[in-house]
Amino acid sequence: MPLTKLQFKPGINRDITSYSNEGGWVDSDKVRFRMGFPEKIGGWVKYSQNTFLGSCRAMYPWVTLDGTEYLGLGTNLKFYIEIGQQFFDITPVRKTSTDSITFAATNGSSTLTVTDSTHGCVENDFVTFSGAVSLGGLITAAVLNQEYQVVGITNANTYTITAKDTDGVTVTANSSDSGNGGSGVDGVYQINVGLDTQVGGTGWGAGTWGRSTWGSSAGITTTTELRLWSLDNFGEDLLINPRDGGVYYWDASASNALTTRASVITGISGAVDAPTVAKQIMVSDNNRHVIAFGTNTIGTTVQDNLLIRFSDQESFLDWNPTATNTAGDLRIGSGSNFVRAIETKREILVWTNSSLHSMQFLGPPFQFGIQPISSNITIMGPNAAVAVEDFVLWMGKDCFYVYDGQTKQLPCTVKEEIFMNFNNAQQEKVYAGVNSEFSEVTWFYCSDDNSVANGGTGSNNKYVSYNYAEGVWYYGTMSRSAFIDRGLREFPTAASAGYLYSHEVGYDDDGSAMTATLESSPIDIGDGQKLVSINKIIPDFTFNGSSVGAVVDMTMSMQDYPGDSYGQTNTNSTTLTASSTTTVPFEQFTRKADIRLRGRSFALKVASSAEGVRWRLGSPRINLREDGRR
Repeated sequence: MPLTKLQFKPGINRDITSYSNEGGWVDSDKVRFRMGFPEKIGGWVKYSQNTFLGSCRAMYPWVTLDGTEYLGLGTNLKFYIEIGQQFFDITPVRKTSTDSITFAATNGSSTLTVTDSTHGCVENDFVTFSGAVSLGGLITAAVLNQEYQVVGITNANTYTITAKDTDGVTVTANSSDSGNGGSGVDGVYQINVGLDTQVGGTGWGAGTWGRSTWGSSAGITTTTELRLWSLDNFGEDLLINPRDGGVYYWDASASNALTTRASVITGISGAVDAPTVAKQIMVSDNNRHVIAFGTNTIGTTVQDNLLIRFSDQESFLDWNPTATNTAGDLRIGSGSNFVRAIETKREILVWTNSSLHSMQFLGPPFQFGIQPISSNITIMGPNAAVAVEDFVLWMGKDCFYVYDGQTKQLPCTVKEEIFMNFNNAQQEKVYAGVNSEFSEVTWFYCSDDNSVANGGTGSNNKYVSYNYAEGVWYYGTMSRSAFIDRGLREFPTAASAGYLYSHEVGYDDDGSAMTATLESSPIDIGDGQKLVSINKIIPDFTFNGSSVGAVVDMTMSMQDYPGDSYGQTNTNSTTLTASSTTTVPFEQFTRKADIRLRGRSFALKVASSAEGVRWRLGSPRINLREDGRR
């Protein structure tokens, strides 16, 4: 019989049975589709060997007038400015205690009890001490006068830390450590840290173990929300807002900017009625207003989850509406809680927990107006939406959406695969990122099998990608907490486990082999009524960019009925005896592989697991003939 060309539909389809998806792909990992054909995705390398503390869930790049490129980076523990592959801690300060701190040590213990009236700390907060003297023994002034992370909260006036030397090595007190650190000990407290794992509920059991005393309820400083950030540049400078926290300003042009912490805008000279709390801030590119969403009303510190306020034009300090400025406010008309706002070319889209609205600049006297677009609309979390070209894509609670002037559900061929195995307890960890080079939007998320309840870490471990140019879906495994497109930076940048990674660099996992797999649905011979034998495969791969000797394994698996298993793999030889499964290695100049397989249908799997391999699959050919029933 003549050779048969294998041509597959692009993208992954998991929402129908594999048998009904004949001629399509059913599973993938680290594979994308481009111009209809599958290929291994690009690799990644560490952007720097330097690390940051906490889980990064916000990155924002910008450039100053002199061409200096900065990256703002917010984690659940700190806020950093990255420049020249170095991370500079500019986390804002919430409180400074002067001449009021004492220490208590116990012989044989590294735990120090710190007394500071109404300290306001939560577990894992950071504080820097100065002015302390030795306790008399091993707990010296050098040990005390440095930054510490709070280990536990005893009560409103005391907390504990673990003594360390200047190299971070634990120090144990001896019998001579009986002093209190001397008089005049100061403490500079950074803003309260946020949670890395979403916690549902309040009261007893809320927060981390040991956050308070046994049997006590969670204090008023306990948060149950994931720490998220919103960032935007105001000219050369950066505005920073931890969700449900204050609004902060960092002056990039200051002479000592990288050693200066961000300042709360309410404390800056010239500030008038500036917000004390907000869920998100934004600088409107078109009209130069700073906008605060879910903020407090003027004259109070009470947060209104649906209130939107905007500053005077070209000012981030003046928020008092007058007849001579453009400051003002408005309120979202539906929903109970603000979730996210994204600026597009024409408008600002505003999501609540149940609706979508359009906010537009009108000019005097009202400045801004807002109107509903859609009701009964969900969004998975504040970072689950992204603007691309002239439309916006986002992940809802049970489907994907697109807005291009109208709100529509986005057809998705992997919908069931994603949402049936989704960790709903960590839905706010979803992060949508754009890779414009390949017309991709990718959502990173935590699957249910990685939930803490199932023995996992509760962090993002999977992704799903949509190629908006070709309308196809694919998915896989990857641990990323934040992602930004190239632009000011040479490559797309992602964050994971304390590192930044440059993506689309090489074809490996930070110097180690990256495994990429792709699997098809069963393909019938005719209508499945005939048995056939396959004796030859002619490959169609490109290996452009690969290292010498790159190999891709192609596995062909036969079955007689849809419910049958595929049997055992035989990888001993290129020319193989009759079997239900055959794996053949292909290199750049492999002409063909002689095999022996028999069945009613077959499936194809492509996999690579060596370093330096880049491949793209075209249309391989097979030689088959009808076979008898015996």
